[in-house]
Amino acid sequence: MFIESFRVESPHVRYGPTEIESEYRYDTTELVHEAKDGASRWVVRPKSVKYNFRTSTAVPKLGVMLVGWGGNNGSTLTAGVIANREGISWATKDKVQQANYYGSLTQASTIRVGSYNGEEIYAPFKSLLPMVNPDDLVFGGWDISSMNLADAMTRAKVLDIDLQKQLRPYMESMVPLPGVYDPDFIAANQGSRANNVIKGTKKEQVEQIIKDIREFKEKNKVDKVVVLWTANTERYSNVCAGLNDTMENLLASVDKNEAEISPSTLYAIACVTEGVPFINGSPQNTFVPGLIFLLVLE
Repeated sequence: MFIESFRVESPHVRYGPTEIESEYRYDTTELVHEAKDGASRWVVRPKSVKYNFRTSTAVPKLGVMLVGWGGNNGSTLTAGVIANREGISWATKDKVQQANYYGSLTQASTIRVGSYNGEEIYAPFKSLLPMVNPDDLVFGGWDISSMNLADAMTRAKVLDIDLQKQLRPYMESMVPLPGVYDPDFIAANQGSRANNVIKGTKKEQVEQIIKDIREFKEKNKVDKVVVLWTANTERYSNVCAGLNDTMENLLASVDKNEAEISPSTLYAIACVTEGVPFINGSPQNTFVPGLIFLLVLE
């Protein structure tokens, strides 16, 4: 059986007028190596950590700013949401395809919530908590290329031509903000498209990113902003004592314009400063120890 929504009644869940609060206990084990009576041994000990979650029941108007907005990932994501929002259908080589969110964890999957009279009961994943409808997302972001999103979509060669033609009027006016470019951290072949970059020192670049986030939020009248890295994967940054191992050292390194502070870490610093979530979409060590300390403090 399939149900559209449900309410949880549990001593670990509390529904308030504006928030849902829940408690979750994570049980695991930890290993300790002990020396006793001249011999060593491994000891396994149970460990329990309690987490408290608080979720607003009000669904915000959400802005999503993509780092690398004009790349293959950013342009395709934007195009996909617009195609769904506008209900676009297009011809492929063998059929007419209707836009859908198949493959989306939140929009196209279900979860088992229990059983009723011996029958398994399922509900949409998106009914777990109040969630933003992706059709309502407001997109923006940065890219080191000034190409508009319609041309970026064509360059990416991901979508069918018929779909591209229908999306072009919606995407031609979408132009990325200048992005942080450091050729030492990404592939050399990106240099030819780097005509839209934030100038200045690393500290000035962080300040510009903060300014961009604030202006995007104000211009689009969004309640919240999420920043997602969809740009090229960077090389790993060196983690060194005195450079990025503590919050104080990381911020001092930014002030001193240290070369080993990566662009992704600069975006993350700006987001932490603004209280904006930053999602690292690449396998790079953006979250150096000093950044983690900064996040905890904030």
